[in-house]
Amino acid sequence: MLLKNKNAVIYGAGGSLGSAIARAFAKEGAHVFLAGRTLAPLEIVAAAIRNAGGMAESAMLDATDEKAVNNYTAGIAAKAGGIDVSFCAIAMYPVQGIPLYEMTLEDFMNPIKIGMQAQFITARAAATHMIKKGSGVILSLTATPGGIAYPKTGGFGVVCNAMEGFSRNLAAELGPKGIRVVNMRSAGSLDSAVFKNAAINNNVLAKTRFDELENDTMLKRLPLMQEIASVAVFLVSDMASAMTGTTANITCGTTMD
Repeated sequence: MLLKNKNAVIYGAGGSLGSAIARAFAKEGAHVFLAGRTLAPLEIVAAAIRNAGGMAESAMLDATDEKAVNNYTAGIAAKAGGIDVSFCAIAMYPVQGIPLYEMTLEDFMNPIKIGMQAQFITARAAATHMIKKGSGVILSLTATPGGIAYPKTGGFGVVCNAMEGFSRNLAAELGPKGIRVVNMRSAGSLDSAVFKNAAINNNVLAKTRFDELENDTMLKRLPLMQEIASVAVFLVSDMASAMTGTTANITCGTTMD
């Protein structure tokens, strides 16, 4: 098992991708701590992991609440003996499909504020405990606009760039402490709840948009959640021990660095 005896904290673990990664971590032996703003979906994920023989605990928590996150991570570190992995994948509720010059300040800033506040708070909280151990991995997730200019992505495109820059800078500071900081860049997954809901609400328009996204990739398809989860497992495992300050491109070839 690649993550045996590792303690992994996952914020936004009740979402489709967060839960997929939580299950993948647990399958590889990690003790996963699932956090999110709504308890019910977290407990469903935790129960599924435990029924499969894994170790999982859930807690209702807002990742943008500094005091709550600090207390939560301190409690985990005290009980479990430390934190080995921290991954924040909370929803940022971006408004898209509108040109920047027509967007309101509030709609533009909302995903940037939520995304960066959560990334900073959760990463800093994890780093505090990882530094004591001299090891650990902080993982984040962005999307295609983090690598290329993508029109009508509003503040979401900007926050993807900000998160990737933050990840690199944090890696430079934490590297001498034995801590790795890595990011994944995805192109979205057709089997995720976001895409499925879009298809249900506007099937014809959604299908057209999905086809455009797939045709914009080298592989002519989008990554599945399990493929993203597999990369996440690799990145936080010792198999990727020489990787830090970088973004793993799992967009099926949508972006080129």
